[in-house]
Amino acid sequence: MGKVYYISKNIGIGLLVLGFIALATIIALSIAYDKERAKNKVKPGDGALESTSTPALPTTAFTPKEPWDRYRLPDSIIPVSYNVTLWPRLQPNAQGLYIFTGRSSVIFGCMKETDLIIIHCSKLNLTTTSSGYHVKLNSLGHAPAPTIRSTWLVVKTEYLVVLLQQKLQAGSKYELEAEFVGELADDLQGFYRSEYMQDGVKKVVATSQMQATHARKTFPCFDEPAMKAVFSVTIIHSPDTVALSNGKETDSLIDGVRVKVTTFEPTERMSTYVLAFIVCDFAEIQSNQNNLLIRIWAQRKAIADKQGDYALNVTGPILQFYEHYYNTTYPLSKSDQIALPDFHAGAMENWGLVTYRETALLYDPILSSTGNKERVTTVIAHELAHMWFGNLVTLQWWNDLWLNEGFASYVEYLGADYAEPTWNIKDQIILYDVQKVFAVDALASSHPLSRPEDEVNEPAQISEMFNTISYSKSYLNTFAFGNTVYTDLWVHLQQAVENTPGVQIPHSVDDIMNRWTLQMGFPVVTIDTRTGSITQNHFLLDPDSVVDRPSQFNRPNALLLFSSFTSECVFSDAEMSDSVNTFSKDCKKTVMCSCDSFQELSVINRAQIIDDAFNLARAKMISTTLALKTTKYLFKERDYIPWESFLRNLDYYTLMFDRTEVYGALQAYLKQQIQPLFEYFQTVTENWTRVPTIHTDQYNQINAIGIACNVGVDGCRELIKGWYRQWMDNQDHNPIHPNLKSTVYCTAIAFGGAEEWNFAWRMFKNSTLASEASRLRSAMACTKLPWLLNRYLEYTLDPTKIRKQDATSTIQYIARNVVGMPLAWNFVRSRWSFIFQQ
Repeated sequence: MGKVYYISKNIGIGLLVLGFIALATIIALSIAYDKERAKNKVKPGDGALESTSTPALPTTAFTPKEPWDRYRLPDSIIPVSYNVTLWPRLQPNAQGLYIFTGRSSVIFGCMKETDLIIIHCSKLNLTTTSSGYHVKLNSLGHAPAPTIRSTWLVVKTEYLVVLLQQKLQAGSKYELEAEFVGELADDLQGFYRSEYMQDGVKKVVATSQMQATHARKTFPCFDEPAMKAVFSVTIIHSPDTVALSNGKETDSLIDGVRVKVTTFEPTERMSTYVLAFIVCDFAEIQSNQNNLLIRIWAQRKAIADKQGDYALNVTGPILQFYEHYYNTTYPLSKSDQIALPDFHAGAMENWGLVTYRETALLYDPILSSTGNKERVTTVIAHELAHMWFGNLVTLQWWNDLWLNEGFASYVEYLGADYAEPTWNIKDQIILYDVQKVFAVDALASSHPLSRPEDEVNEPAQISEMFNTISYSKSYLNTFAFGNTVYTDLWVHLQQAVENTPGVQIPHSVDDIMNRWTLQMGFPVVTIDTRTGSITQNHFLLDPDSVVDRPSQFNRPNALLLFSSFTSECVFSDAEMSDSVNTFSKDCKKTVMCSCDSFQELSVINRAQIIDDAFNLARAKMISTTLALKTTKYLFKERDYIPWESFLRNLDYYTLMFDRTEVYGALQAYLKQQIQPLFEYFQTVTENWTRVPTIHTDQYNQINAIGIACNVGVDGCRELIKGWYRQWMDNQDHNPIHPNLKSTVYCTAIAFGGAEEWNFAWRMFKNSTLASEASRLRSAMACTKLPWLLNRYLEYTLDPTKIRKQDATSTIQYIARNVVGMPLAWNFVRSRWSFIFQQ
């Protein structure tokens, strides 16, 4: 062991503050559950819903000249409140289209004199008023409203422009009214259509996804996060359906015998992107905790099968934890959560009506796995964290998306840990967020955490911020129901430091944090153990790549933390990794090589040493041989996190070496290391008849079986094939434990043929449990038969076979297969135009 260094209490407290800030920022680099955003393009000639009054898109470089040519709204007017009425038709019209009709009015205040009203509007057919314009303008003061000169739509910037004869007066309020028709399409954006089968009958759901720029597809609105307002919503729908929105239902009237009219209480002041409108024939379960109505909605069979019970049970405790953690009461009267058959993102934090994929909210107590249960817990914890950090206090503009997603990605572990304290889920942050985001941020194509506003303007650019890089109590109180920028957070953290006696930090919070948020990447720190000097450089997995975004903070010398060293390798014993790697070229031995003493290091440190070593090897800073030496002890390792860290890194080398002469040696080494783990779990589970009691052991059992079968450990493949064959012989009785299904399905299909694949396809199409269908969909990508993989790729273009929400991930599953990787690449290239249009 190296020398022990003692520090004062005040310095120690200061370092703790720094550690918290650094930790929160590292987690801010990650957005949980990859909120993918599809780019929707409308085909020419879509019929009645395509506006004929807008010019064609220019074919030359676009230079903004007029206010409506710019993607940002002018600051001359701000919304105060909306009144929105929507009527979705869940049956196609005579042209075969599903549509919705609506009317809306927005009250806005004029901040500066102007003769222009610019408001977002996209893919809506606006009903012409009696005066011949798209909208009607009213004054809410004594003076009459200005006369409208003309109105027109701008496709490129998605605006409705209203040009006035006279100017709006600063300090006055006005009302803009519109009526419109929109398509209830199946594009998963705006107000859209989802379909499912119930007892052989097709059911249609009208649902919504507004983030980031899709509220404008539902009604004309000021569709920017800073343009907060109060929303009063009314939904007209069939009497045999239920309508939901952000507020609690206040009145429900039957209009004759044909329709039902449901109104909702006005919302709090909020952004358009967290609006939600749903009409469905779902069932619900509910509880009332501390006068807060909590409801879980899903398909009727799912609720009857108790698939919503677990979500209901954890929602109350997680909300209570956040109320205490934020020191702020949940500001709404209800919390609805709903599982949708078609939903592009994993979940969406609509205020008071959170939407989920079915796999992210539903848990079957008999058929679902431990992994399914954990996913439900963490996704709920993530989305409910947004009720405060994101919804109550909201980013000013999308360039600071990490203020929403990064903090939620961190505190979701705290909320989940409170709901399930025996899982030790906070340790898994190293796998699911830290290591994942470092892998992306080590690319030359990365971007800073926060970018200038003028770099994030177009809807496509905003969508790009929803990637892996982007996912204080007084702070929340100060900016409640308002908007904020990242520097506001630094100010409040600095106040916390200054107001806490004895706390010292070497620089201001702003100075420290700007180096993390305003530049891309992270440093590799090299320690010269002979001189004690420390230097840093931008770490890149590809050392030959060119970074075209210079940093104003790059400095060759890092802060000197240690004054002397006594060992050839220096290892940090911190519980959370920072950007300091633990190897150098001169390192001749590692702590991990001492196979009898590896447990002196924490589980997280063991995982980080392995991950750092393989990243340094990929960057050609150390040899692959040295990286592999960190895994020599693994034949004695029984903990999940170090094994998972190794296996994730191994995926890259498997793809690189699978057709080289060293692949056999690599497989032999892996077999030698995994066999003791396989035999260990065979013993503790009494020959696979019992479930390990420790949460992470259940995951490591899956690793043991999956890898052992892949490398040919005796008895493993026969075991898997036997289980799968039993199921094939009696499809009504699946003998495979839910925890092992993903691995068993994949392995059986990989070492089987068309019979095994076709059986999985039949089970997939007949599955009524979303998590089971997801497992089978992933497993079918494991086959080694190219013709089956090519057929599967073609299925992704047919929404009757693979839902649109699942097409991208299915292609990704196939691409992870060594056989499927070139097939997927060729498929995407040849079908790119079609894929991009969907």
